[in-house]
Amino acid sequence: MKIPRSFLACFSPSVNEPSHLDDDSEGGSDGEAFRVFSGSELELATRGFNSWDKVGEGGFASVYKGQLRNGHVVAVKVLSIELESMRGEMEFVAELATLCRIKHENLVSLRGCAVEEGRRYLVFDYMENNSLSRTFLATEERRMKFRWELRSNISIGVARGLAYLHDQLKPHIVHRDIKPSNILLDHNFTPKLSDFGFAKLFRDDRSYVSTRVAGTLGYLAPEYATTGKLTRKSDVYSFGVLLLQIVSGQAVVDADQDTDRFLVEKVWAAYKANELVNMVDPVITNLSLVAEEAVRFLKVGLLCVQETARLRPRMTEAVEMLTNSSSIINDMEGVAISKPGFVADLRNIKIRQQIPVSPESNSSGTNQSLWSSLILAR
Repeated sequence: MKIPRSFLACFSPSVNEPSHLDDDSEGGSDGEAFRVFSGSELELATRGFNSWDKVGEGGFASVYKGQLRNGHVVAVKVLSIELESMRGEMEFVAELATLCRIKHENLVSLRGCAVEEGRRYLVFDYMENNSLSRTFLATEERRMKFRWELRSNISIGVARGLAYLHDQLKPHIVHRDIKPSNILLDHNFTPKLSDFGFAKLFRDDRSYVSTRVAGTLGYLAPEYATTGKLTRKSDVYSFGVLLLQIVSGQAVVDADQDTDRFLVEKVWAAYKANELVNMVDPVITNLSLVAEEAVRFLKVGLLCVQETARLRPRMTEAVEMLTNSSSIINDMEGVAISKPGFVADLRNIKIRQQIPVSPESNSSGTNQSLWSSLILAR
C-alpha cells in the first residue's frame, strides 16, 4: 500500500497549515481528498469542543459535531490526552492507516486528521442518526421506530461491511470491537462500521495469540477472551451477538436475572424449546408478517455464536443467509446449530505471549459479558 506524503505529516510535531493527500488517496468521500487539519481549525469547527456538541464518548476518545469553514458538517474524534503513551499512538496510527485505504458503503469515511501539542484528532463524515446504541437500544420508545425492514437492512449492511473487511481486502482486517456504539447511522439509517482503533491486519490465513485482548465484554468471542487467539471468526461471533440484539431488542447482559443473564443463553434456550419467535422484539409492528424472517435472522445469529469457532460461518456466508440467497439456508429447519459459548467469569480471561499460530480453527471456552471495554495491555 502506498502511503501518501500528507499521511506522514499527521505525525510531525506540529501542523500549521491544512494540506491534502496525494490524488490517489482513498481516504476521502464525495471526491474530496484526505486533509490534514490544524488543531485551531478543528477547535473553531466545534466551537471549542463545546460539551453541547459532544455526540459520543468512550474510554479512549470523545466525538464532537462540528462544521468546517466550507459548511461541511463533520464528526471530530478527539483521542484522550492520557493517550500520549505508546498505546494511544499505536491505536491512532492503526485507525488512520486502516481508514485511509478502505472505502465501502457500510464503512465510515475518514476526511482527515490533526496532531497538535500531543493531541490526536480524526475527522469523519457526520452521521445524523448517531450510533445504533443511542438511536435504537436506548429505550423501548426508540426501538418502536425501528420497523423490521429497517432492522433487517441494518443487519445486512453491517454483515456486508464485515464481509468486505474479511474477504475482499488483502490483507484482510479483523475489526475486534463490533458493538452497537461502533455502528453509526447516516441520514438514511445506512449502517457504517466505525472505530478501527483495535483493528488487526492479517497477511495470510494464520491466527494470532496476543497478550492484548481488545474489545468489549459481551461481544468477545470465547476463544479470543480466554486464550487471546484472534481470527476472522472472532468478528463473526461479535456480529452474531449484535444480530441477536437487533432482532430481540434486549440487552446483551441482564444484571437483574439470576439465571440466563446473557442474551446468547436466552436465545439458545428458546431455540432448544422451539420458541425462537418469542425472542423477537414485541414492539415490532406487523410482527406476524415478518416473524418467519426474524426467526431466520435469530438462527443466523446462533450460527455465528457457536462455541466451536470453525463451525461459525464466514461473513460472506452470513450475508447470503441473511439475504436468503444461499441454497444451504433455504430451509433453516435443516441447519444444525451447536451450543453457543460464553465466559461468565472475568478470571477466565488469560494473557499469553503474542505468537502466530496455525490457520483458523476452534478453541473451546465460554463467552463474556458486556459491562465495559476490555483492554489487557502488555
